[in-house]
Amino acid sequence: MKSADLFTRAQGLMPGGVSSPVRAIKPFPFYTAHASGSRLTTVDGDEYIDCCMAYGPLILGHAHPAIRDAIALQLEKGWLYGTPVELEPEMAARITADHPGMDMVRFVSSGSEATMAAIRLARGYTQKKDIIKVEGGFHGAHDAVLVKAGSGATTLGVPDSAGVLPALTAHTRQVPFNDTEALEALLCAHDDVAAFILEPVMGNIGPVLPEEGYLREVRSICSDHDTLLIFDEVITGYRLGIGGAQVMYDVTPDLTTLGKIIGGGLPIGAFGGRRDIMEMVSPSGPVYQAGTFSGNPASLAAGCATLAWLHGHRDLYGRLEESTRALAESVASHGGSFVRHGSMFKFFFRSTPPRNYREAKESDTVAFTRFWGKMRSKGIFLPPSQFETNFLSAAHTGSDLDELTGAYLACL
Repeated sequence: MKSADLFTRAQGLMPGGVSSPVRAIKPFPFYTAHASGSRLTTVDGDEYIDCCMAYGPLILGHAHPAIRDAIALQLEKGWLYGTPVELEPEMAARITADHPGMDMVRFVSSGSEATMAAIRLARGYTQKKDIIKVEGGFHGAHDAVLVKAGSGATTLGVPDSAGVLPALTAHTRQVPFNDTEALEALLCAHDDVAAFILEPVMGNIGPVLPEEGYLREVRSICSDHDTLLIFDEVITGYRLGIGGAQVMYDVTPDLTTLGKIIGGGLPIGAFGGRRDIMEMVSPSGPVYQAGTFSGNPASLAAGCATLAWLHGHRDLYGRLEESTRALAESVASHGGSFVRHGSMFKFFFRSTPPRNYREAKESDTVAFTRFWGKMRSKGIFLPPSQFETNFLSAAHTGSDLDELTGAYLACL
């Protein structure tokens, strides 16, 4: 097989043979030749209904004509200048209008860069050292948030990667998701906490959903302790709806990070928030942030086209919600637990939906691996981990959903 040969070659040239660990599917990953709509075609000629959607960015599907045309038009003009471009204020105006918690925004090149900058900004603004994150929450691969899950709120953060110095995670603490008592206790015990960063809906192990009132209580607790609240909406931004989780749950954070969908499939990230906080960012203020590819014209063109399409087709969100609801009802009698939120969904191999990372980790990963292989044999590509969210897109047709439902029923 050509994919096997390519992977053999790649292993001698690239660490693990891949550019990101989750792609290292055993015994070898398939290599994609092209994609369109809801489907991927491999170099070996196999076709899959894609429920990974590049791990979230492709809410319109692969190679959507409106995005393709916007990118092509920008490429005719050039794709990197190192100067401001007209698309920047256009995109910024759209994002700030859609998010109550974002008066100003700064564009960067990835979600990881956005969360790193937001944390630095929170520390610079508050003049405090510590941050709190949720156990199992993923906010990119930078040192401050690469903390071993489950190290606990009462201990200093333990690095979750070789090469991360303990001193760099010593100011990172953790609390379980859906546990306001743990957050309150930690903030009462430590008065040097700059920010609490969390995914309002946990996407990298899920989805794991916030319980009723959880996010509002988190907002209140952070305000009471003069701790900034950062919503990491890299996954949920424009995925749950216009304005993301903060609009859906009517909770306004102090800072927000975005990525994935706002780039239309090209690399991008953004962080934004209250004006008084954002004016601390250089060159307006003393918190330094810079990047050669920040505000990349091609990414902004794709992003502007994506957000314009979503604004013009708001009914998409209801249709995607109905699709995952129908899928959930179809598999309800097959054991396990099917969790969904809009176009995000996952079947957990555990008896009840997890409410936090520790419960998600109780899932039967051996059973999931068997299931994933069976689904692939049926022509369905799911993220190859029990702890990654599945996604639907505007490109998934009724026929796709019938095929997906049939595969679930046959493979569970």
